Amino acid sequence: MEEIIIEESFINQDFIQNPIELGEYDSCKFIGCNFQNSNLSGFKFIDCEFEECNLSSVKMNNTSLQTIEFKGCKILGVHFDECNSFGLSLSFENCQLNHSIFFQLQLPKTKFINSKLIDVDFGECDLRDSQFQQSDLSGAIFENCDLQKADFRNANNYNLDPEKNKLKNAKFSVDGLAGLLGKYQIKEAVQKGQLFLCRYFQISTSSFTYFFLIMNF
Repeated sequence: MEEIIIEESFINQDFIQNPIELGEYDSCKFIGCNFQNSNLSGFKFIDCEFEECNLSSVKMNNTSLQTIEFKGCKILGVHFDECNSFGLSLSFENCQLNHSIFFQLQLPKTKFINSKLIDVDFGECDLRDSQFQQSDLSGAIFENCDLQKADFRNANNYNLDPEKNKLKNAKFSVDGLAGLLGKYQIKEAVQKGQLFLCRYFQISTSSFTYFFLIMNF
């Protein structure tokens, strides 16, 4: 029978040497814990907080993550796409998520704040109303994503194709607009503040709405 652990705190625990017990963890806090390479498949975490933890390369086959907050965590190469999709709700702040995979997940209103998201796979994700402020998105994959009303203000190094993603009412900083238009080779024009009118590429920033006409020469 699985254990049910409620409102407990785990501080500076090394779960490599002493594996965490399979069960349901409800309203628990994990602070400074090392889960690296742990097998968390089949675990249930509900309303839990992970702070300054190492969760790199953990296995999460059918793991339940319902209303989970990660703060200052190292979470490299994790397949979140293998988690149980029921009730999946995540929040990340000051985290390292490089090389992790969120492919085809429903993650509306997810926070990715001030985090490293290098080479992360967001392919075919629902990320409506999600927040990416101050995050590094170098090499991150956004293809066939729903990014409507997502907030990319002050995010860095992203490359989004407006023809392959839904971007209606998404928010961007002016200095990040080049990341939307790289395929059209008009980065220099964007940086100079030139305005291209037309063809339904409507990009919103905190101050203005831009309409871009993409012209092939």
